Amino acid sequence: MQLITGGMGFIGLHTARAFLDAGESVVVSRYRTTRQPSFLEGEWDQRLFAEPLDLGDERAAIGLVEKHEVTGIIHLVVPALATLTAAEEFDVNMMGLRNILEAARIGGVKRVAIASSVAVYAGLAEGPFTEDMNLPTASGNPTEAYKKSFEILASHYADRVGMEIIFLRIGGIYGPLYHSLSNLPSRLVHAAMNGVPGPLPSKRRPDPHEDDPTDACYVKDCAAAIQLLQSAPSLNHRIYNVSAGLAAVSGDFVGALKARLPDAEAALKPGRGPRGRERAAMDITRLVAETGFKAAYDAEAGVADYVDWLEAGNEF
Repeated sequence: MQLITGGMGFIGLHTARAFLDAGESVVVSRYRTTRQPSFLEGEWDQRLFAEPLDLGDERAAIGLVEKHEVTGIIHLVVPALATLTAAEEFDVNMMGLRNILEAARIGGVKRVAIASSVAVYAGLAEGPFTEDMNLPTASGNPTEAYKKSFEILASHYADRVGMEIIFLRIGGIYGPLYHSLSNLPSRLVHAAMNGVPGPLPSKRRPDPHEDDPTDACYVKDCAAAIQLLQSAPSLNHRIYNVSAGLAAVSGDFVGALKARLPDAEAALKPGRGPRGRERAAMDITRLVAETGFKAAYDAEAGVADYVDWLEAGNEF
Protein backbone atom coordinates (compact mmCIF):
# COMPACT_ATOMS: atom_id res chain seq x y z
CA MET A 1 0.00 0.00 0.00
CA GLN A 2 1.32 3.42 -0.99
CA LEU A 3 0.47 6.53 1.04
CA ILE A 4 0.34 9.82 -0.85
CA THR A 5 0.28 12.86 1.43
CA GLY A 6 -1.28 15.84 -0.25
CA GLY A 7 -3.16 13.22 -2.19
CA MET A 8 -6.04 15.55 -3.04
CA GLY A 9 -3.69 17.83 -4.95
CA PHE A 10 -3.59 17.55 -8.72
CA ILE A 11 -0.23 15.78 -8.79
CA GLY A 12 -1.35 13.53 -5.93
CA LEU A 13 -4.54 12.39 -7.64
CA HIS A 14 -2.81 11.65 -10.93
CA THR A 15 -0.06 9.81 -9.06
CA ALA A 16 -2.70 7.69 -7.36
CA ARG A 17 -4.02 6.79 -10.82
CA ALA A 18 -0.52 5.79 -11.95
CA PHE A 19 -0.09 3.44 -8.98
CA LEU A 20 -3.54 1.93 -9.51
CA ASP A 21 -2.69 1.31 -13.15
CA ALA A 22 0.47 -0.46 -11.98
CA GLY A 23 -1.61 -2.78 -9.80
CA GLU A 24 -0.99 -1.20 -6.38
CA SER A 25 -3.43 0.00 -3.77
CA VAL A 26 -3.23 3.58 -2.54
CA VAL A 27 -4.32 5.70 0.40
CA VAL A 28 -4.41 9.46 -0.15
CA SER A 29 -4.45 11.91 2.72
CA ARG A 30 -6.90 14.80 2.77
CA TYR A 31 -6.98 17.87 4.96
CA ARG A 32 -9.65 20.41 4.00
CA THR A 33 -10.37 19.40 0.43
CA THR A 34 -11.91 16.29 -1.07
CA ARG A 35 -11.94 15.71 -4.83
CA GLN A 36 -13.08 12.63 -6.72
CA PRO A 37 -12.24 13.16 -10.40
CA SER A 38 -13.81 10.97 -13.05
CA PHE A 39 -10.54 9.19 -13.84
CA LEU A 40 -10.67 7.63 -10.34
CA GLU A 41 -14.33 6.64 -10.53
CA GLY A 42 -14.99 3.13 -9.26
CA GLU A 43 -11.73 2.95 -7.29
CA TRP A 44 -12.76 4.62 -4.02
CA ASP A 45 -12.95 2.24 -1.06
CA GLN A 46 -11.89 -0.57 -3.37
CA ARG A 47 -8.20 -0.09 -4.07
CA LEU A 48 -8.11 3.63 -3.32
CA PHE A 49 -8.82 5.09 0.12
CA ALA A 50 -9.03 8.67 1.36
CA GLU A 51 -8.13 9.41 4.97
CA PRO A 52 -8.18 12.69 6.90
CA LEU A 53 -4.72 13.66 8.14
CA ASP A 54 -3.30 16.71 9.85
CA LEU A 55 0.45 16.23 9.51
CA GLY A 56 0.99 18.39 12.56
CA ASP A 57 -0.35 15.42 14.56
CA GLU A 58 2.39 12.81 14.91
CA ARG A 59 0.11 10.16 16.39
CA ALA A 60 -2.35 10.53 13.52
CA ALA A 61 0.43 10.07 10.97
CA ILE A 62 1.72 6.97 12.74
CA GLY A 63 -1.79 5.59 13.10
CA LEU A 64 -2.53 6.03 9.40
CA VAL A 65 0.67 4.22 8.36
CA GLU A 66 -0.08 1.35 10.73
CA LYS A 67 -3.80 1.11 9.85
CA HIS A 68 -3.12 0.61 6.14
CA GLU A 69 0.16 -1.29 6.53
CA VAL A 70 1.84 1.29 4.34
CA THR A 71 4.99 0.11 2.54
CA GLY A 72 5.81 3.31 0.68
CA ILE A 73 5.17 7.02 1.17
CA ILE A 74 5.11 9.80 -1.41
CA HIS A 75 5.17 13.06 0.54
CA LEU A 76 3.66 15.75 -1.70
CA VAL A 77 1.79 17.93 0.77
CA VAL A 78 2.69 21.63 0.75
CA PRO A 79 0.93 24.69 2.21
CA ALA A 80 -0.49 27.16 -0.28
CA LEU A 81 1.82 30.10 -0.94
CA ALA A 82 1.15 33.40 0.83
CA THR A 83 -1.55 31.99 3.11
CA LEU A 84 0.40 31.62 6.38
CA THR A 85 2.62 33.74 8.58
CA ALA A 86 6.34 33.02 8.49
CA ALA A 87 6.10 31.08 11.76
CA GLU A 88 3.04 29.10 10.65
CA GLU A 89 4.68 28.28 7.34
CA PHE A 90 7.78 27.02 9.15
CA ASP A 91 5.75 24.84 11.50
CA VAL A 92 3.57 23.32 8.77
CA ASN A 93 6.53 22.46 6.55
CA MET A 94 8.96 21.25 9.18
CA MET A 95 6.59 19.47 11.55
CA GLY A 96 4.90 17.79 8.63
CA LEU A 97 8.25 16.53 7.38
CA ARG A 98 9.34 15.39 10.82
CA ASN A 99 6.09 13.58 11.54
CA ILE A 100 5.89 11.73 8.22
CA LEU A 101 9.50 10.59 8.61
CA GLU A 102 8.86 9.37 12.14
CA ALA A 103 5.70 7.56 11.03
CA ALA A 104 7.72 5.90 8.28
CA ARG A 105 10.42 4.84 10.74
CA ILE A 106 7.99 3.38 13.24
CA GLY A 107 5.93 1.70 10.51
CA GLY A 108 8.97 0.16 8.82
CA VAL A 109 8.17 1.82 5.49
CA LYS A 110 10.46 0.58 2.73
CA ARG A 111 10.93 3.82 0.77
CA VAL A 112 9.93 7.44 1.32
CA ALA A 113 9.81 9.80 -1.67
CA ILE A 114 9.72 13.49 -0.78
CA ALA A 115 8.68 16.18 -3.23
CA SER A 116 11.37 18.72 -3.96
CA SER A 117 11.13 21.19 -6.84
CA VAL A 118 12.75 22.68 -9.91
CA ALA A 119 12.68 25.86 -7.79
CA VAL A 120 15.90 24.75 -6.07
CA TYR A 121 17.72 25.65 -9.31
CA ALA A 122 16.40 29.22 -9.29
CA GLY A 123 19.71 30.75 -8.26
CA LEU A 124 21.66 29.20 -11.13
CA ALA A 125 22.42 31.26 -14.24
CA GLU A 126 21.90 28.51 -16.80
CA GLY A 127 21.13 24.83 -17.32
CA PRO A 128 20.61 22.12 -18.14
CA PHE A 129 20.15 21.49 -14.42
CA THR A 130 21.58 18.27 -13.03
CA GLU A 131 21.09 16.76 -9.60
CA ASP A 132 24.76 17.10 -8.62
CA MET A 133 24.97 20.87 -9.14
CA ASN A 134 25.91 23.03 -6.16
CA LEU A 135 22.94 25.14 -5.11
CA PRO A 136 23.11 28.59 -3.49
CA THR A 137 21.89 28.82 0.10
CA ALA A 138 20.00 32.04 -0.60
CA SER A 139 16.38 31.44 -1.62
CA GLY A 140 13.92 33.84 -3.17
CA ASN A 141 10.66 32.14 -2.21
CA PRO A 142 9.28 29.59 0.29
CA THR A 143 9.26 26.70 -2.18
CA GLU A 144 12.94 27.15 -2.97
CA ALA A 145 13.89 27.54 0.69
CA TYR A 146 11.92 24.66 2.17
CA LYS A 147 12.69 22.15 -0.58
CA LYS A 148 16.43 22.73 -0.14
CA SER A 149 15.96 22.33 3.61
CA PHE A 150 13.98 19.13 3.16
CA GLU A 151 16.75 17.56 1.12
CA ILE A 152 19.38 18.33 3.75
CA LEU A 153 17.40 17.54 6.90
CA ALA A 154 15.53 14.48 5.67
CA SER A 155 18.76 13.02 4.28
CA HIS A 156 20.39 13.39 7.67
CA TYR A 157 17.38 11.83 9.40
CA ALA A 158 17.40 8.90 6.96
CA ASP A 159 21.11 8.32 7.57
CA ARG A 160 20.55 8.32 11.32
CA VAL A 161 17.78 5.71 11.26
CA GLY A 162 18.75 3.65 8.20
CA MET A 163 15.79 4.67 6.05
CA GLU A 164 15.64 4.63 2.25
CA ILE A 165 14.65 8.05 1.03
CA ILE A 166 14.55 9.79 -2.34
CA PHE A 167 13.82 13.35 -3.40
CA LEU A 168 11.73 14.28 -6.42
CA ARG A 169 12.77 17.58 -7.97
CA ILE A 170 9.48 18.12 -9.77
CA GLY A 171 9.36 20.48 -12.75
CA GLY A 172 6.62 22.86 -13.88
CA ILE A 173 3.58 20.60 -14.08
CA TYR A 174 0.39 21.44 -15.96
CA GLY A 175 -2.81 19.59 -16.76
CA PRO A 176 -6.21 18.55 -15.37
CA LEU A 177 -7.11 19.64 -11.81
CA TYR A 178 -4.42 22.37 -11.68
CA HIS A 179 -6.47 25.18 -10.15
CA SER A 180 -3.87 27.88 -9.38
CA LEU A 181 -3.20 28.46 -13.09
CA SER A 182 0.29 29.78 -12.47
CA ASN A 183 2.21 28.21 -15.33
CA LEU A 184 1.96 29.29 -18.96
CA PRO A 185 0.37 26.19 -20.56
CA SER A 186 -2.53 26.29 -18.12
CA ARG A 187 -3.04 30.02 -18.60
CA LEU A 188 -3.10 29.58 -22.36
CA VAL A 189 -5.53 26.66 -22.30
CA HIS A 190 -7.96 28.22 -19.83
CA ALA A 191 -7.98 31.52 -21.71
CA ALA A 192 -8.93 29.69 -24.91
CA MET A 193 -11.61 27.67 -23.17
CA ASN A 194 -13.11 30.88 -21.78
CA GLY A 195 -13.04 32.57 -25.19
CA VAL A 196 -10.57 35.30 -24.27
CA PRO A 197 -7.15 36.13 -25.75
CA GLY A 198 -4.42 34.26 -23.92
CA PRO A 199 -2.53 33.77 -21.85
CA LEU A 200 -4.45 34.69 -18.71
CA PRO A 201 -2.54 37.29 -16.66
CA SER A 202 -0.19 36.24 -13.86
CA LYS A 203 1.42 38.34 -11.15
CA ARG A 204 4.15 35.75 -10.66
CA ARG A 205 5.01 35.40 -14.37
CA PRO A 206 3.66 38.54 -16.01
CA ASP A 207 5.75 38.79 -19.17
CA PRO A 208 6.08 35.54 -21.19
CA HIS A 209 8.16 35.56 -24.38
CA GLU A 210 8.10 33.10 -27.27
CA ASP A 211 11.70 31.92 -26.90
CA ASP A 212 11.82 31.53 -23.13
CA PRO A 213 13.02 27.98 -22.33
CA THR A 214 10.51 26.00 -20.28
CA ASP A 215 10.56 22.85 -18.20
CA ALA A 216 6.83 22.27 -18.53
CA CYS A 217 5.73 18.66 -18.04
CA TYR A 218 2.26 17.18 -18.45
CA VAL A 219 0.88 15.89 -15.15
CA LYS A 220 0.34 12.33 -16.43
CA ASP A 221 4.03 12.09 -17.31
CA CYS A 222 4.97 13.47 -13.90
CA ALA A 223 2.78 10.86 -12.19
CA ALA A 224 4.26 8.05 -14.29
CA ALA A 225 7.79 9.11 -13.38
CA ILE A 226 6.97 9.23 -9.66
CA GLN A 227 5.41 5.77 -9.80
CA LEU A 228 8.43 4.32 -11.60
CA LEU A 229 10.89 5.79 -9.10
CA GLN A 230 8.92 4.72 -6.06
CA SER A 231 8.43 1.19 -7.41
CA ALA A 232 11.96 0.57 -8.71
CA PRO A 233 13.54 -2.47 -6.98
CA SER A 234 16.70 -0.47 -6.34
CA LEU A 235 17.97 3.03 -7.03
CA ASN A 236 21.48 4.41 -7.25
CA HIS A 237 20.85 7.97 -6.07
CA ARG A 238 18.77 9.99 -3.65
CA ILE A 239 17.84 12.93 -5.85
CA TYR A 240 15.99 12.72 -9.16
CA ASN A 241 14.79 15.39 -11.55
CA VAL A 242 11.19 14.67 -12.49
CA SER A 243 10.10 16.23 -15.76
CA ALA A 244 9.48 15.40 -19.40
CA GLY A 245 13.07 15.90 -20.54
CA LEU A 246 11.83 17.55 -23.73
CA ALA A 247 13.48 20.72 -25.05
CA ALA A 248 10.73 23.33 -25.36
CA VAL A 249 10.13 27.05 -25.41
CA SER A 250 7.01 28.94 -24.43
CA GLY A 251 6.03 29.49 -28.06
CA ASP A 252 5.63 25.73 -28.51
CA PHE A 253 2.54 25.85 -26.31
CA VAL A 254 0.94 28.58 -28.41
CA GLY A 255 1.47 26.38 -31.46
CA ALA A 256 0.10 23.37 -29.61
CA LEU A 257 -3.00 25.29 -28.55
CA LYS A 258 -3.71 26.49 -32.08
CA ALA A 259 -3.22 22.98 -33.43
CA ARG A 260 -6.04 21.80 -31.16
CA LEU A 261 -8.16 24.98 -31.21
CA PRO A 262 -7.41 26.82 -34.48
CA ASP A 263 -9.60 29.80 -33.53
CA ALA A 264 -7.87 30.39 -30.20
CA GLU A 265 -6.34 33.84 -29.77
CA ALA A 266 -2.96 33.63 -28.10
CA ALA A 267 0.25 35.56 -28.51
CA LEU A 268 3.50 36.00 -26.61
CA LYS A 269 6.11 38.71 -26.93
CA PRO A 270 8.79 37.85 -29.49
CA GLY A 271 12.28 36.78 -28.51
CA ARG A 272 13.45 35.98 -25.00
CA GLY A 273 12.46 37.86 -21.89
CA PRO A 274 14.88 39.46 -19.44
CA ARG A 275 14.33 36.65 -16.94
CA GLY A 276 14.96 33.89 -19.47
CA ARG A 277 17.90 31.62 -18.67
CA GLU A 278 20.00 29.64 -21.09
CA ARG A 279 18.95 25.97 -21.38
CA ALA A 280 16.67 26.38 -18.35
CA ALA A 281 15.44 22.80 -18.15
CA MET A 282 16.22 19.83 -15.94
CA ASP A 283 18.34 16.94 -17.16
CA ILE A 284 16.49 13.65 -16.53
CA THR A 285 19.31 11.27 -17.43
CA ARG A 286 19.18 9.63 -13.98
CA LEU A 287 15.44 9.09 -14.13
CA VAL A 288 15.60 7.55 -17.60
CA ALA A 289 18.64 5.37 -16.91
CA GLU A 290 17.25 3.86 -13.71
CA THR A 291 13.56 3.51 -14.56
CA GLY A 292 13.25 3.52 -18.35
CA PHE A 293 10.91 6.53 -18.17
CA LYS A 294 9.88 8.13 -21.46
CA ALA A 295 7.49 11.06 -21.69
CA ALA A 296 4.26 10.23 -23.48
CA TYR A 297 3.17 13.86 -23.92
CA ASP A 298 4.98 16.58 -25.83
CA ALA A 299 3.48 20.09 -25.87
CA GLU A 300 0.96 19.25 -28.59
CA ALA A 301 -0.23 16.00 -27.02
CA GLY A 302 -0.40 17.51 -23.54
CA VAL A 303 -2.38 20.56 -24.58
CA ALA A 304 -4.77 18.43 -26.66
CA ASP A 305 -5.45 16.08 -23.75
CA TYR A 306 -5.93 19.06 -21.40
CA VAL A 307 -8.44 20.66 -23.76
CA ASP A 308 -10.29 17.34 -24.07
CA TRP A 309 -10.61 17.22 -20.29
CA LEU A 310 -12.05 20.73 -20.08
CA GLU A 311 -14.36 20.20 -23.06
CA ALA A 312 -15.81 17.22 -21.18
CA GLY A 313 -17.20 19.69 -18.64
CA ASN A 314 -14.51 19.67 -15.97
CA GLU A 315 -13.83 23.05 -14.38
CA PHE A 316 -10.07 22.57 -13.93
